[in-house]
Amino acid sequence: MAHSEPQTTTPPNSKVRVLFASLVGTTIEFFDFYIYATAAVLVFPHLFFPSSSGGAATLQSLAVFAVAFIARPVGAAVFGHLGDRIGRKSTLVAALLLMGLSTVCIGLLPTYEHIGIIAPLLLILCRLGQGLGLGGEWSGAILLATENAPPGQRAWYGMFPQLGAPLGFILATGSFLLLGAVMSNEQFLQWGWRIPFIASSLLVFLGLYIRLKLHETPAFQRVLDKQKEANIPFKEVFVRHSKTLLLGTIGAICTFVLFYLMTVFALNWGTTALHYSRSDFLKMQLIATGCFALFIPVSAILAEKLGRRTTSIAICVLAAVFGLFFQYFFIANEPLHILMFLCIGLSIMGLSYGPIGTVLSEIFPTSVRYTGSALAFNLAGILGASFAPLIASHLAQQYSIAAVGYYLSAAAIISLIAFMFLQETKKVDVNQQI
Repeated sequence: MAHSEPQTTTPPNSKVRVLFASLVGTTIEFFDFYIYATAAVLVFPHLFFPSSSGGAATLQSLAVFAVAFIARPVGAAVFGHLGDRIGRKSTLVAALLLMGLSTVCIGLLPTYEHIGIIAPLLLILCRLGQGLGLGGEWSGAILLATENAPPGQRAWYGMFPQLGAPLGFILATGSFLLLGAVMSNEQFLQWGWRIPFIASSLLVFLGLYIRLKLHETPAFQRVLDKQKEANIPFKEVFVRHSKTLLLGTIGAICTFVLFYLMTVFALNWGTTALHYSRSDFLKMQLIATGCFALFIPVSAILAEKLGRRTTSIAICVLAAVFGLFFQYFFIANEPLHILMFLCIGLSIMGLSYGPIGTVLSEIFPTSVRYTGSALAFNLAGILGASFAPLIASHLAQQYSIAAVGYYLSAAAIISLIAFMFLQETKKVDVNQQI
């Protein structure tokens, strides 16, 4: 008489623990990432590239900012392999630890004044660590949420890790605003900028504590029970799912271009070419980030009702239209116009960012889902984000701010075309898809 293979009985994760663990992890990750993005404009040109002129130093600092996006696909491949071979839980812990240690080390780095050229080299090394960690973190957090979601609620569950982006940004921007309010500019440049980087260690410990208490997701546990793990997930994604990877990557480009134009480029251009104070511009970005957070759950509701594909296409159209109006909002001596510009742009960003995690996770089967979704998201980061502030700065300097808007519109149209070729996944049962 044949006996069936014994299966591992994994206790279900509680809804509150799953959602909080996916949210707190991405909040920490994006807090770490954004404090670097802010410091790349406000601090690092002065402390790590002082031998260059002001404009050149900023460009060098932004180039180091781009390094992490190049590292992210490597992190996606490494952590994706682990996530698809040994499980989501252990991989998420390792990714968070790497990101956290890299961030704390940035806060402890000596500057160019103390060790010369070694200082920016160490900064690049830490930035690589941040990129590797984030490359593995995002996809794992999305899968933690969506693979634990009840039927008909995957987009809603998948929205929670996405909320970590605006929350992390609010914490990061709030930290720099607070430091700017309680200390002089000289104190801030001398040692105050280090505080957010070092303080992130407390958030990392909180995230690790929560994630270590989780069980494996039901979808991946089924893969383990049936011994269907992919031998080399990276290879299988490129051999068997290359078209899906390409479409997913292109589909996510608009999201990245939009966000980094509204944050890094806007902060740099607003505080230099338009002469707004650092404090005033950060306050406006902080208010607008509330719109970003508000529209993420709105997008999840739309994705559940209308479908992922239809929602994503409509949002790309909205982003393309918004790009045509850059020159009418982003102007000097008109703070109300700037605030409206940031609020509209980051509201569209919330609509775009909310469902993208669910879309990218659902288009790949469970056995390679971690690797596939992580690669698509992080390759899109290289194409859409790594050099977006540099490209936008060049376009604005050589042509006009209108050219930056056209750049966004072009990215939105390219993503729209990709979404048109992706199949709707609203009714796909991901827990049965091995």
